[in-house]
Amino acid sequence: MGMGVDIRNQMAKRAAEEILTGMVVNLGIGIPSLVPNHLSKETRVMFHAENGITGMGPSPVKGEEDENLCNAGGFPATLIKGGSYCDSAVAFGMIRRGRVDITILGSLQVSQYGDLANWIVPGKKVPGMGGAMELAQKAKKVIVVMNHCDKHGLPKIVNTCTLPLTSSRCVDLIITELAVFKVSKEGLLLTELFAPYDLDYVTSKTGCEFNICKSIRTIPY
Repeated sequence: MGMGVDIRNQMAKRAAEEILTGMVVNLGIGIPSLVPNHLSKETRVMFHAENGITGMGPSPVKGEEDENLCNAGGFPATLIKGGSYCDSAVAFGMIRRGRVDITILGSLQVSQYGDLANWIVPGKKVPGMGGAMELAQKAKKVIVVMNHCDKHGLPKIVNTCTLPLTSSRCVDLIITELAVFKVSKEGLLLTELFAPYDLDYVTSKTGCEFNICKSIRTIPY
């Protein structure tokens, strides 16, 4: 199931709703990197990168990149007023101490109880899990933004993850191009639908049972 730019931004916009002024936020690569584009100018946050930046700004204008300043994905970054550098050991220390309020990650699978599998792609060489294991365990809130199904059309929200786990029972919120689920000890609760999708369609594309909120919010396309 492919996704256009508009759908990716729609998911990023929904994730941005979870961010409040004063938070320290860590963003994964892919769709999560679009989240800052959807924050209001009044929302003042510190974006944290595990390679050693707290206070990342927007991507630099072409030709104005600083060759010594990049994000955890290796792409050029900027620093906002009040931002700071540190080495990666200190950056990971901040994560492990619980200083990150929200992490927004992509994933390959999430189980009905919030198990996260996002670090190994079957049949491909992967450099490692990056900061995902620490972030999943220690961030105060873990949000997964991902396609509802994989490229073969199989559900990525499942009863039990079949891929190696990054961390167990850590995900708090799942946002796909179809719906939004809250995760609790009791399992999944569907709270929102993205137009034009309906409940029957989402159910058919989800690999586990879930509870349904009494008042479902519909997010317009």
